[in-house]
Formats: sequence, C-alpha cells, structure tokens
Amino acid sequence: MAVKLDEAALAAALLGLPAWRHDAATQSITRDFAFSGFSEAFGFIARIALAAAAANHHPDWSNSYNKVDVTLSTHDAKGLTRRDIELAQRMDQMAAGLARR
Repeated sequence: MAVKLDEAALAAALLGLPAWRHDAATQSITRDFAFSGFSEAFGFIARIALAAAAANHHPDWSNSYNKVDVTLSTHDAKGLTRRDIELAQRMDQMAAGLARR
C-alpha cells in the first residue's frame, strides 16, 4: 500500500507542480488541461491511460471537447502519495508540447 505524504513532503512536492491546485478537504490535487481540439485532448488521455496502467495508479478525470480535468489522490492511502505526484509530473511532461498556454 502507498504511504500518504506528510505535510512537509507534500509542501515540497507541490512546489514542483505550480499548475496543480491542492484541495486539503479532499486530500487531492487537480489540474485542468486545455488543448487545440478534441483529437489532441483524446490523444493526451490515451497516453496518460497507458502510463497510469503501467503504474497501476488511475486518475479521476473528465473530458469535454478540448479540455481534460484531472483529480489525483490515492484512495487506499486516504490522501496524496508519491504515486500522485509522479503521475502529475508525467502528465505535465506529456502536455508540455500540446497544452495551450
């Protein structure tokens, strides 16, 4: 089972994820990605799905045309873990060339 990050580790990790919002009430982080169209948004989802499956860690997300809204939290740890931070970093890396600024 993944271990929930303590306050200090979480604060340090969030410094490296400036586009993500932390919700202390739900023990999660969220980010909204915007792409040039549906195909780019869906391509992003497909790439992330493969990475998430390989890590055995699956995001909560929704897609509407060119937007992908993501929430990450490790349910069995009841909060944020290293797995959430690593998946958020991977999403940021994958979106870097596609996300509209």
